[in-house]
Amino acid sequence: MPNEAGPIVVMKRRELKYLLDPQQKAFLLERLRGHMEADHYGLTSIASLYYDTPDYRLIRTSLEKPPFKEKIRLRSYGLATDESPVFLELKRKANKTVYKRRVQTTIPLVRRFFDREGDICGGGQINHEITYFRDFYRNLVPACLIIYDRTAYAETDGDLRLTIDDAPRYRMQQLDLKTSLDGTLLLPEGQSILEIKVQQAMPLWLARALSDGGIRPASFSKYGTAYSRHILKHA
Repeated sequence: MPNEAGPIVVMKRRELKYLLDPQQKAFLLERLRGHMEADHYGLTSIASLYYDTPDYRLIRTSLEKPPFKEKIRLRSYGLATDESPVFLELKRKANKTVYKRRVQTTIPLVRRFFDREGDICGGGQINHEITYFRDFYRNLVPACLIIYDRTAYAETDGDLRLTIDDAPRYRMQQLDLKTSLDGTLLLPEGQSILEIKVQQAMPLWLARALSDGGIRPASFSKYGTAYSRHILKHA
């Protein structure tokens, strides 16, 4: 289980995104040597089930690029079962800073929560925030499943974190975490998504590596791309 796992997690950080072709990925991995190491989980398949209103209010708002936006998703590492741990995440972004509230739960408990038959984590501030979000948007339903194969890297002597997501893909049907990890590719085959997660400023050595590799920031939303491709195209 990746190191974000835990019963309750609160995070605040900046997330910087980039798109990598195979050559840029190989270049970057070489430059990471001596600075960052892959965590002991290695390559991990991650599935995130995004909840939205029936008219896609959350993702439509997000695509307008407001200074504040928010989303809720249910995440599993590999295929889930009714007994395996999954993670309900409330993610907000304000002025390029990401705030995440995350609780460990199970699929049956999540179903009950969205059916308004119970709390998600037994009270407390995190439960209050997630419950308020559910009640504010009212009829939240599974809207899009995003899957990718992630390798996470951590700084050997700091809090810098970096992830590379290979083969990002999506489904707009069979919206559950137990069926399969198949989906339609979001990017041309071989391209990856790089995310750099920092508390403060990016270290100079990494900024130089990105510049030397011609790796430029990219605005890319997995759910937003899936919505634009699948829903807007057929609207």
